[in-house]
Amino acid sequence: MPKKKNPDENKPKVNNPNVLGLKAAVQEQLITDVMETNFMPYAMSVILSRAIPEIDGFKPSHRKLLYTMYQMGLLTKARTKSANIVGQTMRLNPHGDAAIYETMVRLSRGYGALLHPFVDSKGNFGKVYSRDMAYAASRYTEAKLSPICQELFRDLDQDAVDFVDNYDNTMKEPTLLPTSYPNILVSANQGIAVGMASQLCGFNLGEVCDAAVACLKNPECDLASLLLGPDFPTGGEIIYEPTAMEEVYRTGRGSVKIRGKYRYVKSENVVEIYEIPYTTTIEAILDKVAELTKAGKLKEVSDMRDETDLNGLKLAIDLKRGVDPEKLMAKLYKATTLQDAISCNFNVLIAGTPRVMGVRALLEEWCAWRTECVKRRIYFTLNKKREKLHLLLGLKRILLDIDKAIQIIRETENETDVVPNLMIGFGIDQVQAEYVAEIRLRNINKEYILKRVQETDALRDEIDDLEDLVGNPGRIKKLIIRELEDVKKKYAQPRRTTIIYEHEITSFDEAEEIPDYPVTVFLSREGYFKKITPQSLRMADTQKFKEEDGLRQSFETTNRSEIMFFTDRQQVYKCRLSDFDDSKASVLGDYLPSKLGMDQEESVVSMVLPGDYSGALLFFFQNGKAARVDLSAYATTSNRRKLTGAYSDKSPLAAMLYLKEDRELALYSSEPRALIFSTALLAPKATRTTQGVQIMTLKPKFHLTEVRPLEETAITNLGRYRCRSVPAAGAVLRDEDGDQMRLL
Repeated sequence: MPKKKNPDENKPKVNNPNVLGLKAAVQEQLITDVMETNFMPYAMSVILSRAIPEIDGFKPSHRKLLYTMYQMGLLTKARTKSANIVGQTMRLNPHGDAAIYETMVRLSRGYGALLHPFVDSKGNFGKVYSRDMAYAASRYTEAKLSPICQELFRDLDQDAVDFVDNYDNTMKEPTLLPTSYPNILVSANQGIAVGMASQLCGFNLGEVCDAAVACLKNPECDLASLLLGPDFPTGGEIIYEPTAMEEVYRTGRGSVKIRGKYRYVKSENVVEIYEIPYTTTIEAILDKVAELTKAGKLKEVSDMRDETDLNGLKLAIDLKRGVDPEKLMAKLYKATTLQDAISCNFNVLIAGTPRVMGVRALLEEWCAWRTECVKRRIYFTLNKKREKLHLLLGLKRILLDIDKAIQIIRETENETDVVPNLMIGFGIDQVQAEYVAEIRLRNINKEYILKRVQETDALRDEIDDLEDLVGNPGRIKKLIIRELEDVKKKYAQPRRTTIIYEHEITSFDEAEEIPDYPVTVFLSREGYFKKITPQSLRMADTQKFKEEDGLRQSFETTNRSEIMFFTDRQQVYKCRLSDFDDSKASVLGDYLPSKLGMDQEESVVSMVLPGDYSGALLFFFQNGKAARVDLSAYATTSNRRKLTGAYSDKSPLAAMLYLKEDRELALYSSEPRALIFSTALLAPKATRTTQGVQIMTLKPKFHLTEVRPLEETAITNLGRYRCRSVPAAGAVLRDEDGDQMRLL
């Protein structure tokens, strides 16, 4: 048969198909497969090996640095250059010298981020309370381990924890440090992983030790009476809220309010701030005070300066004559970060699994882990003593006939046969024979051997005691308690952060500082806003607007009132009328998109004066649906200026009305049709973004155009358009009931 021609034979052969304009082969991949193959291992690595602390209170970077310093002998030796420590740490932590040195800085005494620093530093290590005070380079500073590190490494050489290979398998490093106190609650720690974070605030060492002892004695003990609250190295005052604190102790989540401390120097009329919250810096406070002063909201201050020196932090505020310092500080607490909230998120790795735990659960977990460490330490000591007893028992056999042992060694021709011959001659095992064979010649006398043998009785007693200890949970608890009490006695310090209660605080009411007088507000269709006093209105009441612009809304109110502006992007902006300057009828006013910092092309659709947040808002959409939302849904406890999700975005907004009490409304469609219904038929919805219910049924291509109170319409034949239930189609609008062309 003739061979068939291959149709591709005459095609030019090219290595790159793109030369001929052909598409290169593309391999499709599912995004789920890519995430599982590439991203998930990275996420797990960040969570398990970088960002989340473990039960010993350390992240891997902290542990590697401290262990390296321990291996360098810096627990007892003099300080060495930080650059030397950083270089040695890179054998365990290959993430670069900058990251290692930053870790050392945070653990140092000079930086002041920890209640009990682990690094005894010398030189400029910066300050935790300063944003601009940078630390010196590692070649200029020196460091060693602080005395408290003895509690981290005491059991390390006694098999209390596991060791693993480092990244290149050239040395071993501990998986955890066997801390003899709950360092997880004493040392503040924070980290951001992938999809989760951790924020642990520090507590007073003495209180933590007392709480751990109480938990060991009684797991149901009252923690609040022992652990008063977090303690911060920068001092300050905790505003104690029992409910919030109990939530943190129980769940591990919540927040703690803290504020700075000050003193008033009457002779100089100066307020001196000498402690600030742990979460802020002196530069942030100075910048905010300068901003408030420039905006005219802080007229009581003539000058503020940073007088921090070697004696510690100090911010000096010069007051104007007649200013009450307590009222001023109450104002500063509210307007600046001198009072702040510290978030708590006690997310800890337990056996390789991230868990958010309350303080009680953390203490229980630490007690269980510490018990295991102590047991391993006891087993290590027990085995060492058993081995020693075993050797001494072999030596006791030699005591029976030392001359025989010497004769066996002397008559053995080969060195390798010495141990086997001793084993045969005295009936001892290889380990014992090796020990006997290694005894120096000068020690082969009865006195030496008798002294060694006499140790066997003491060793047996110690072994019996250790065997009883390891099998007696009560004795192990007592041992841990004794160690905790020793740690408290050696290292505990008085609280730096004091505790105050809500009733002890001088409150600041911003409204009292704002002058109150009647005003009339005007909003134009293009978003221009004016606040005008009655006196100015009497002089000229004709409002000026841009060409093709006009009045949208106007209200009479007071200068202290709150106002809300709803926009076409389903957002609401909240502010006070005092934030706007008094205006005149002859000017355009403030352009709200610029004044309120709105998004690009965002415009105002309505303004509302919420007052006491009673009543409701009605949202009517072009698809004929309407939603009734209680005004209280827009009340906020914080000073939030912008709320998203103000109403539904499923259909364009046709109208928006503020409703104090039920009334009848007229709805107009583009057909044109009209419908009169009572707002009592519209039930309130729980969420702001609800789509509402259908009020007016519309034919295709028609939409809802306008909604007005019935008394503001020209409808005369009310019965024709009124409905008893919704949804309803309404009736075609007659000429005598309204201007049809205006509605099209």
